[in-house]
Amino acid sequence: MSTSNIPLLIGGKSQDTSKHLEIKSALSGDLVTVAAAASVADANSAAEAAGAAFPEWSAQTPNARRAALNNAANALEAKADDFVSAMMEEIGATEGWARFNLMLAASIIREAASLTTQISGEVIPSDKPGQLSMGLREPVGVILGIAPWNAPIILGVRSIAVPLACGNTVIFKGSELCPRTHFLIASAFMEAGLGDGVVNFITNTPEDAGEIVGALIDHPAVRRINFTGSSNVGRIIAERAARNLKPVLLELGGKAPLVVLDDADLDAAVDAAAFGAFMNQGQICMSTERVVVVDAIADDFLAKFKTKVDQLAVGDPAEGKTPLGAVVHQKSVDHVESLIADAVDKGATRLCGSDADGVLMPANVVSELTPEMRIYSEESFGPVVGVIRAADEEEAIKIANDSEYGLSAAVFTRDIARGLQVARKINSGICHVNGPTVQDQAQIPFGGVKNSGYGRFGGKAGIDAFTELRWITVATQPEHYPF
Repeated sequence: MSTSNIPLLIGGKSQDTSKHLEIKSALSGDLVTVAAAASVADANSAAEAAGAAFPEWSAQTPNARRAALNNAANALEAKADDFVSAMMEEIGATEGWARFNLMLAASIIREAASLTTQISGEVIPSDKPGQLSMGLREPVGVILGIAPWNAPIILGVRSIAVPLACGNTVIFKGSELCPRTHFLIASAFMEAGLGDGVVNFITNTPEDAGEIVGALIDHPAVRRINFTGSSNVGRIIAERAARNLKPVLLELGGKAPLVVLDDADLDAAVDAAAFGAFMNQGQICMSTERVVVVDAIADDFLAKFKTKVDQLAVGDPAEGKTPLGAVVHQKSVDHVESLIADAVDKGATRLCGSDADGVLMPANVVSELTPEMRIYSEESFGPVVGVIRAADEEEAIKIANDSEYGLSAAVFTRDIARGLQVARKINSGICHVNGPTVQDQAQIPFGGVKNSGYGRFGGKAGIDAFTELRWITVATQPEHYPF
């Protein structure tokens, strides 16, 4: 296994630094990536380069931006094998998860390309005779995009593509856990011929993250921030941005419920719950963390669910023989195991799973959860799901809403009208009837409520996030004034 050296990308140029970030494989302990670690001066240089590139990029015609973005999608796909290697080595991902990331990320870029001719305004009826009154959407300037490690290609591209389509320039701050994966994204955009400084890439050491991000938020060239990550860090970013009166788009933590009603297709619910809970080892913001099952069919559901989950093997993702790969690091394993131990100590049943072998952690199901157990409310972000019994539909909805989070949810029932009614009562930004909590498409409005954040990525919703709505008028006849 060779080590990759990753530079910063500022103003179209690769740049090394005196300080470096070292990434070791959680499985082997081998050094896999050495990345340049930015200083505050480097961060400011990236902001200045993006600011300098903004006038020319924002003046590009819609079809010119569309062509450049389509080139970026092609360049991204050409790096497929590099992405697979990077994700396996840096975060322990399976090849399937890496290739799904790449597929959806390329779709996100092409969807953004299609939006360049849809950034439209309107003519507004005016009370002034002869006045043409218009609402126009225009680019805002420099966008700071901060993406996490867990779905690194999807979420990295999402922080860049629509801002570019709207005519903004970007500073992409990569994750401290997967700098090589995120560098590959930035390099694909650079190869697409957007122009020097249109996309700038920096990464940093974990101990410098607060100072680097704070400096970028404070920089006058930066006009918007989008962040995907934990609710705790999102709150810090929002507070810093608020002091600068800068809007933020936040997609944060989740504790997604999957509600199984008494008339559900249990086989379909079992399949969706297993996929939603254990895809990418449960390390997805939309992961099913709570299965809320009506008591009348709970025993049947649990028997089927145990049979399904017991078949999900875990193994080295490089061997490609198992549906579950490695958890990102030992700290995450320890967190999940502490949640399971706490629940069992307080009366829960460990229906499936066992202790981890390092970062290879089996799929775990903990049933008979009650509110005093930590796993009932704390985000686990790992290969474990809790099962909670509800007396009836009304109580199931109450349990589903008994969370500080509100990103994704699902409800299973054979009665579609009933499913829609329940979906409308669940407090979440996303809800699926008879589908898993883990779903994403490039064109949909993606985001949450409550402590899961605010604002929406995706499709036309992203245009609102990354443009300024301006009122412009033209007088077509002489005006009359009172004095």
